Amino acid sequence: MREFSSTVESILSSGSIDFFFLIKLSFNSTYYITSYSNDIVYDGNTYSANGGLFEVDSPKFSSVVDREAYRVVVLDNLNAMKTEIDNNVIGKPIEVKLGFVDSNGSPILTPADVLSVYRGYVDNPVITNDWERKAVTFEGTSALADLDMVNSFMTSRDGMDQKSSVDTSFDQVYESSAIEVKWGKIDQSNKVET
Repeated sequence: MREFSSTVESILSSGSIDFFFLIKLSFNSTYYITSYSNDIVYDGNTYSANGGLFEVDSPKFSSVVDREAYRVVVLDNLNAMKTEIDNNVIGKPIEVKLGFVDSNGSPILTPADVLSVYRGYVDNPVITNDWERKAVTFEGTSALADLDMVNSFMTSRDGMDQKSSVDTSFDQVYESSAIEVKWGKIDQSNKVET
């Protein structure tokens, strides 16, 4: 079960919740974007309110094992994200945090009061252009995306040499090798009965 600070618990129980997102895209360049109306300095980094953040998936809590991906949509009028995609962003980190606004309208930026909503990697970037706006959707990997991964491994001397040239554990695994194995149960005097 997730635990919240007393400040966050107080905000959540108040019934009136005002929040903002802090998004870090660690691509070839690192982008800090916020959904708050002004720039925010958090953890030593300035999150830009003019970074083009258009849409962020809502935090999802699930009681079942699923492969739901996470989406962040950013406007790309200056082609910065297209350039990033051209330079390959697949596998690059995405981090999304959720912050709250106090009753005075100021962001609460104490690290204990800012929630981590998503941390993953870009799985599928998509550019859409409808002539009114150009947007890039970064689909982040599901936390359970590796469930579909197939990872084959050759159980041979050459297969092991690709992993480590000093590991000799598979040196005797090859065609036409013969190994004599005694089969049976061991009696009390440690002699094998056949």
